[in-house]
Amino acid sequence: MNPYLLQKGVSKELDLFPHIIEFGLKKVQTIRLSSLPVETSQSFRLYYIWDGRYDWTIDDHSHILYPSDLALVLPGQSFGSPRSALDIGTFSWLSIDIGDAVFGPWSGLSPTDSRSIRKIFVLNTQPVAANLKEAGKLFQQLAQELHLQEIGFQTRVHQLTDALLILIARQLIQQSHSQRDFSGSFMKLEQELRKNLSHQWAVEEMAALVGLGTTAFTEKVKSYTGFSPLNYLINIRISEAIKLLKQTDHHLTDIALETGFYSSQHFSTTFKKLTGYTPSQFRKDNTDQP
Repeated sequence: MNPYLLQKGVSKELDLFPHIIEFGLKKVQTIRLSSLPVETSQSFRLYYIWDGRYDWTIDDHSHILYPSDLALVLPGQSFGSPRSALDIGTFSWLSIDIGDAVFGPWSGLSPTDSRSIRKIFVLNTQPVAANLKEAGKLFQQLAQELHLQEIGFQTRVHQLTDALLILIARQLIQQSHSQRDFSGSFMKLEQELRKNLSHQWAVEEMAALVGLGTTAFTEKVKSYTGFSPLNYLINIRISEAIKLLKQTDHHLTDIALETGFYSSQHFSTTFKKLTGYTPSQFRKDNTDQP
């Protein structure tokens, strides 16, 4: 997938779709601090993760997104990547104007369905639809229709947009009733790891925390995050180290040991590889000011 960006008033592909404000695909190919600045959304936005790991805030709450996750951002909500967050991967996004009461004339949904879906979006307290692979297919089809513009493409784009909104609404309802989704177990796993990062976690131990065998756990983590379990753990260690570097004056060796690195040299080498900074450089450039 090649990166692209279509914008209202700029890209001819959107001339027939005044409700589509932006549609694009972005690749962050090296681990980067804050891939998106935090800002207040002026439109209805959907972000779909193809691969990698993103630490984003939505409406002032932190959310970690993995492959096949979809983030829903409403107008007026803050959204972006905090300054100290580590991001890497590929994502698509769609920014649209869905109207004030019901969806616009482009939509084939009835007024009743429009109002119901809007209500689900507004009342939803979990803005991340987990493991929504079907949304990825719809994003791909939307991109194809907009770029090729074959006969009937205008109608097809409208239909695909409706289908995407319906899919998300249904997923959010299912999530609200389900307590067995792996994303919940995954969040609990990350919480447990962060509580004791100095421990030298083995894959078997991590797998046991979510009730899976080692092989199944490894496959699940790889599919869910794009990383092996140990590389996933390293990313958590680095993200925790970033917090300590910004918020404390702890010695680098203490931070290294506290976050699970066996030496300050191991910590420095890994930190530099993933962020592009040495720990001391990062602290100098990013220490919070009083």
